[in-house]
Amino acid sequence: MSVTELSISTQNYLKAIWSLGEWSEDPVTASALAARVGVKMSTVSDAVRKLTEQGLLEHTRYGAIRLSTQGHEYALAMVRRHRLIETFLVEVLGYSWDQVHDEAEHLEHAVSDFLVERIDQHLGHPSRDPHGDPIPGADGQVARPDAVLLSTVPPGSSAQVERISDDDPRLLTFFAEQGIGVGTVLDVRPGAPFSEAIEVAVTGATASISLGRSATSSVWVAVTGDSAPSSPS
Repeated sequence: MSVTELSISTQNYLKAIWSLGEWSEDPVTASALAARVGVKMSTVSDAVRKLTEQGLLEHTRYGAIRLSTQGHEYALAMVRRHRLIETFLVEVLGYSWDQVHDEAEHLEHAVSDFLVERIDQHLGHPSRDPHGDPIPGADGQVARPDAVLLSTVPPGSSAQVERISDDDPRLLTFFAEQGIGVGTVLDVRPGAPFSEAIEVAVTGATASISLGRSATSSVWVAVTGDSAPSSPS
């Protein structure tokens, strides 16, 4: 059965559960799922029960919510649709990266499997979407980049941006205005004491940008080098 035969609600729940665990090792809870989907806890509880009965989830009372093998396949199909559509909107239709998430949320339920594969072919089988998230292959394989949160990178390091969360379009707009995107190399510098902020500068630039915790916790990077000064002798 194709993922297109599932209800929109089921498609949304399966994609949300997979996405919650993609960049976090925390167990997926009903409260986290309710916040992600934007519904009440009671609604999530009913949905989880029904999806478990349908064999799409594995869940025991008060336990973590997990996708079954079949549920996992459907979830990846939805993630693939979403990220290919986002990439198409940016690369072909000229959308900015802060505009595509909500648009793709609507379109992913309407396109056919055939159209999804034609989009993939037209784009040259991209492996990442505009925000750096991996696009699952048609075979269900996901090549996740080896990256860590920018908030964990020590000052003095150089780091290449691998992924920026698309949860907040305003943050994406801010990064674009600062010249920061996927592939940008940043020099990480200490922030003000007790501020929980760091300073970053695009490699080659003299001016630095102060980023607070909400920003640094939305950026995943690959550390490319350590430029910290040596300790004085």
